[in-house]
Amino acid sequence: MSQGNKGAALVTGASSGIGAVYAERLARRGHDLVLAARDAARLEALAARLRAEAGVTVEVIRADLTVRDDLAVLESRLRDDPAIELLINNAGAAYFTPFAASDPDQLENLIQLNVVAVTRLAAAAAAGFVARGRGAIVNIGSIVGLSPEFKSTVYGATKAFVLYLTQSLNEELAGSGVRLQAVLPGATRTEIWDRSGRGIETVPSEILMDVNDLVDAAIAGFDQGELVTIPSLPDAADWQALEAARLRLGPNLSRSHPAARYGVAVREPA
Repeated sequence: MSQGNKGAALVTGASSGIGAVYAERLARRGHDLVLAARDAARLEALAARLRAEAGVTVEVIRADLTVRDDLAVLESRLRDDPAIELLINNAGAAYFTPFAASDPDQLENLIQLNVVAVTRLAAAAAAGFVARGRGAIVNIGSIVGLSPEFKSTVYGATKAFVLYLTQSLNEELAGSGVRLQAVLPGATRTEIWDRSGRGIETVPSEILMDVNDLVDAAIAGFDQGELVTIPSLPDAADWQALEAARLRLGPNLSRSHPAARYGVAVREPA
């Protein structure tokens, strides 16, 4: 995503919000674009503007990522098109209804979009990018995935998945020429609030970030080499301390005997 890389970018959820701002910023940097979303009319309007303003090539693909055939079209492009070097894996939804009162079909749809589609697109991108020895996958998560206290049970779980997926892929693809980034926005001024059933007017202004500022910070984090970018976090050392504490757990997470604090009699191997 740096100024020197002019490979094409595929952006999902590009018709509005975070995806549309990414498309604009990447076009300004000289990237050709493949823009995907369900709203073809808004995509076409954005594409026409970016072609005129930035002089880049912009292709529009109308796609519903909960539909397997639509998803397969994007997977094929990521695997097989050597011009694409960047995936902005942004399409997603929120759902804030309390778990016990939730519609199971809506929960399944949320998982399909936030987990299954994100995974399949990342897998297709990883396959194509590793084969070509270059590329970057940016997965848009959420700080809710770090915070069960928000009580957004399934939405938060899907975003925790996105973070783990990104961190694990970063380990797996080390040395391949493929970069990973997880972006964890806090509350951001986009249409996701109305679509989730919770109006944006219910969100305190002091925690609500402008979407342009969010994307600019995310891109700056990528340029600075961050694996995990939390745009509102003042001190990166706080995240580093959390990661260091997690890693210190490592040697004790799987051992041959239960910890002494449980008072379990140790059974020796037969």
